[in-house]
Amino acid sequence: MADVVSEGAAGRRTRTLRAEGALKTLTTDPDSPERLRRVLEQALVFARATFAAVYAPGQGGDPLCLVESVGVPRTFYGLRDSYTRSGRSPVAEVLRTGHPLWLGPAELAVFPESRRTPTREFSLAALPGHGGDGGICLLAVSEEAAGFDSEDRACLELVADAVIGPVLGRPAEGEELQSGAFSLAMDSGRVEVGDDILDLFGLAREAFDGKVETLLGLTVPEDLPSLMSVVEADHMSIGERELEFRVLQPTGPPKWLRLSGRLVPGGEGRPARLVGTVGDASTLRSDVTDVARVQRLAAALAVAGTVRDVSQAVVSALRGPLQADRIALAELENDRLVVTVLDPPEPEAWPELWRMEWRSEWPDAPVRAMPTLAAALREGRAQIWPAGAALEPALADVGPGGLAVLPLPAAGRMAGACLIGWDSPHDFGTDERALLTASAGLAGQALMRAHAFDAEHELVGMLQRQLLPRRLPKLPGAVAVARYLPSTAGLELGGDWYDVIPLPDNHVALVIGDVQGHSAGAATLMGQMRTALRAYAVEGHPPDVVVSHANRLLMDMETDLFATCAYVDVDLEEGSAWCVRAGHLPPVLRHPDGGTEIAEAEGGPPLGVVTQADFPMSPLRLQPGTVLALTTDGLVETTEEDIDVGMDRFAHGLAVSDPTDLGLVADALLGNARRSDDVALLLLRYDGMATRPQREGWTVWRVPQAVGQARRFTRRTLRTWGVPADDMDAVLLVVSELVTNALVHTDGRVRLDLTRINHRLRVAVTDGSPRTPVKPTSIGWEATGGRGILLVEAVSAVWGTVPVSGGKQVWSELTLPE
Repeated sequence: MADVVSEGAAGRRTRTLRAEGALKTLTTDPDSPERLRRVLEQALVFARATFAAVYAPGQGGDPLCLVESVGVPRTFYGLRDSYTRSGRSPVAEVLRTGHPLWLGPAELAVFPESRRTPTREFSLAALPGHGGDGGICLLAVSEEAAGFDSEDRACLELVADAVIGPVLGRPAEGEELQSGAFSLAMDSGRVEVGDDILDLFGLAREAFDGKVETLLGLTVPEDLPSLMSVVEADHMSIGERELEFRVLQPTGPPKWLRLSGRLVPGGEGRPARLVGTVGDASTLRSDVTDVARVQRLAAALAVAGTVRDVSQAVVSALRGPLQADRIALAELENDRLVVTVLDPPEPEAWPELWRMEWRSEWPDAPVRAMPTLAAALREGRAQIWPAGAALEPALADVGPGGLAVLPLPAAGRMAGACLIGWDSPHDFGTDERALLTASAGLAGQALMRAHAFDAEHELVGMLQRQLLPRRLPKLPGAVAVARYLPSTAGLELGGDWYDVIPLPDNHVALVIGDVQGHSAGAATLMGQMRTALRAYAVEGHPPDVVVSHANRLLMDMETDLFATCAYVDVDLEEGSAWCVRAGHLPPVLRHPDGGTEIAEAEGGPPLGVVTQADFPMSPLRLQPGTVLALTTDGLVETTEEDIDVGMDRFAHGLAVSDPTDLGLVADALLGNARRSDDVALLLLRYDGMATRPQREGWTVWRVPQAVGQARRFTRRTLRTWGVPADDMDAVLLVVSELVTNALVHTDGRVRLDLTRINHRLRVAVTDGSPRTPVKPTSIGWEATGGRGILLVEAVSAVWGTVPVSGGKQVWSELTLPE
């Protein structure tokens, strides 16, 4: 351990000296926004701040406007882009008194205008800038539990003294813009630009009309959305102030430009303005400084939602600039590290011991074999080992040329660790150690936030999965595949659902629907509607009746939500189907020749809107090889285009797919899903049944000879099917008993149906009573009835009952000799 180089208390005592040295090296033009940004970046590196900004008086001296900021977006802390000079805010207080403020969460609450919403706990520092003349205010934020310590405060005072406030807004009357600067009026779209910007766009001064649209028209169309997010005031209010875009050239590839700007709020009679610079991205100073890396890492972590996103952001920010050969990032769970990212991901790039533990894509790191790592986590300090350090093999092989272990602190505990290894001998400079320390603090806090997000997202996903079918049934003569993608826009439950319901006589019902909204209420209603539709379908109702019953049920539930639904009853024997739509998208058919068709299925209103609604049935014809596709609007509807365009795109995607593997087809169709809404997709490929059953039916009239007529019908049918007379006795017995029970114990119509497939014969008797026949437990010798069901059970291979549209069907299956 003597060779261990760590940054501890001694390193902290020198932070002020290192900050002073770094500030002296900033030789950029004192009045340029670039220098101001570089000065603020020192607060992130040396004062452990997560956000730093400068406020200065706007035109007329009021309001106090945001000039420049770095680090985590200010909206994470609810900070404003401007404050009134007379208001109760830390910025106004500092500019009035000329004295710094060091505010913890409790003191911060005293200032009602300090932030819009108390989104999280943090400490805030406000210091007068430019020698304390009261003209500029430096604002910094720390998420450390103890706030800014003495070394942090000393570094911030150096930063505040180095801040020189640029002039806000447009240049003064008669003063020209710098050659690479611009000033855009947000209300009129009129823009003043320097000569260098016009050269970059290939425009002569006399040919430029002063409209921002003229410049936007020369950019690559794919980059316009990001540019519009900057030049529109509503978007700028959430902090986007820098981006790169491409401008078209007369010949050759487009040129990359970089825009840096800030929004200057307007006052009475003065419009808000976007001011900044545009330069050639290929000639601008490359992002190689440590402070710039910290800034980029902070920006990436600010938008990283999941643990995986945080890990990838750390890898992208550190591995390339540090020229590291491998990086591992892991969460600490119950004193054990669970690896989330290994880069490179190939097992052979890691030590043999790690490969022995490789149980899944994200293995558990064998911490028990790495006591040095465990000690680093206990101490909570970044530690660096040069080449040749005496380490256990599991760590030495990660970085034979040098190894850095970064504990990731957050909220007073260790959130995880980051291991960075080099194969060739690596020299660790002072600035590099500062970079690693600053990165560790940012990554730890982001990892804690992401872990909470992942846990909540997993809970939402688990609840969602419980409301959908666990698996789809196997179908005779068809294959069904379904997909569900939850929305990525938030953690609320969605209302999309699908179902595949096997029905008697080789029918299947395909159901897809969408409940209005994204909430627990929508998800609950979705589960209720799916259950109701399945129950009505299994009862044997035709499609229009099933949907009508579901509509009445939803109306009786007295909810403010409504639902759309598409219900398709497919006859797998005949290759036909009936479709009912309740405010939902129509099915799309892909024919065997590859052509697609959006079915012209007449539709009714959504469920839960009109009590007495009609839901007409539309016929569909399916040839063997036809794919029937049902989806929800999350896949085909966007804010940029009409839903008909989305349906045409969906049909085209289905047309160019290979229906041999429906799973691949579904994945391809979902490849470009918008994901701001949840998506359900249900596909069925109709192949046709290899062996179609033989069927015959007979209506049993309530006459004295009814049972005899049923037996004669059965004998004729079996003889036609080639069943020998010696094998008919058991079948005739079952027919006699079932028909007799139906005539004696029920009222209304009775029907006898015979179905034969291969060597199985099914006898089914349907009546109008929902009561299931009860098998007697015991029968005395003197009893005159009750033996019929026992006889049916004795001669049948299997028997049972199913509901059929208000009544029931009692059926028996018998095995015929080959």
